[in-house]
Amino acid sequence: MQVSAEDVRASAVRAKRAAAALAPLPRAAKDAALLGMADALLARREELLAANAEDVAAARAAGTADAMVDRLTLTEARLAGMADGLRQVAGLDDPVGEVVRGQVLPNGMELRQVRVPLGVVGIIYEARPNVTVDAAGLCLKSGNAALLRGSASAVRSNTALVGVLRDAAEAAGLPADAVQLVPGVDHESVKHLMRLRGLVDVLIPRGGAGLIRAVVEESTVPVIETGVGVCHVYVDADADLDMAVAIALNSKTQRVSVCNSAETLLVHADAAAEFLPRVLAALADAGVTIHGDDAVRAVDPNALAATEDDWAAEYLSMDLAVRVVPSLDAAVEHIRAYGSGHTEAIVTRSLAASRRFVATCDSAAVMVNASTRFTDGERFGMGAEIGISTQKLHARGPMGLPELTSTTWVAIGDGHVV
Repeated sequence: MQVSAEDVRASAVRAKRAAAALAPLPRAAKDAALLGMADALLARREELLAANAEDVAAARAAGTADAMVDRLTLTEARLAGMADGLRQVAGLDDPVGEVVRGQVLPNGMELRQVRVPLGVVGIIYEARPNVTVDAAGLCLKSGNAALLRGSASAVRSNTALVGVLRDAAEAAGLPADAVQLVPGVDHESVKHLMRLRGLVDVLIPRGGAGLIRAVVEESTVPVIETGVGVCHVYVDADADLDMAVAIALNSKTQRVSVCNSAETLLVHADAAAEFLPRVLAALADAGVTIHGDDAVRAVDPNALAATEDDWAAEYLSMDLAVRVVPSLDAAVEHIRAYGSGHTEAIVTRSLAASRRFVATCDSAAVMVNASTRFTDGERFGMGAEIGISTQKLHARGPMGLPELTSTTWVAIGDGHVV
């Protein structure tokens, strides 16, 4: 059934009303709702798993790639993890009301900059039902209403999950419309959502490059770009090669379908003779397909010839582009030309090299002697995240609770006039 612009607008109006009710709530009320949601996910797991099984069956019948089916699939263990995530969010500090800075002005007025909710947060995402729960929980804790628009392939799962979350919110005394699924499954409903400037305060797209580009280019609502990860590992001339092999392997193979996995390995020419045979053998043993330049293929004749597209590819698979570069500056030049501003890693024993790499890479996160897989809100100690921003305005890097707030200036006078 086709959904009209008015249907989508009506959901945003309800969200705006719910956001006004959420904004002044104390932490205890929000935490109680989050804990109730966590309990409800487990209590109604059979209902949720049954709905998800229908989505998974439909995806397999449509010939969906295994990696995407895996993202779509819910299990008892994954539901338990989602419930644990909500409990974790309940245990985090509430950013709302935090004083960012303050002072008493010379005229005696008290001035404070205070964190406040963004308002209505729209999240547009692909076939990952866990995002439904993560986003709802983070939005609620930060005092925002969540408008969720998942993909058509997960509509049964998301409908069931949002139903459980809304029931639990209402049982805890919060407005059910604090969490809503945007009506519709076709692209028109997404377009309607993207035109609701003034009702929706911000949109956060989570998914592939095509989805993010479409939202950024077509939306009149402010957008925070997240997720596309053309991440690099650079092995410097002065690197511990055992460490470099371990970091390259972990960055690429620990989990390939996520945005912080490495897609390109850059190797300094002075380290290549000793390092390349070792790392290429280790990657081959792990099942990685190499797309290499001439220097790489001279060491590994089985490597595919890398094309221009390979250097910019976000594979999200067991593929890795590998290139030999003459210097650190050449590595950074490659990263700036082909990277997405997500995460870059350098392996080096040189403090000067690490400092130059950090200063010149211009990415949301830079790892020194560590895997790219560490760019994650939980691993950074922030708790759950709404996504990883690759832009420079409003937020950059993993977005936790503080990044889901704005600020208000509060000036307290005693009859002061200008």
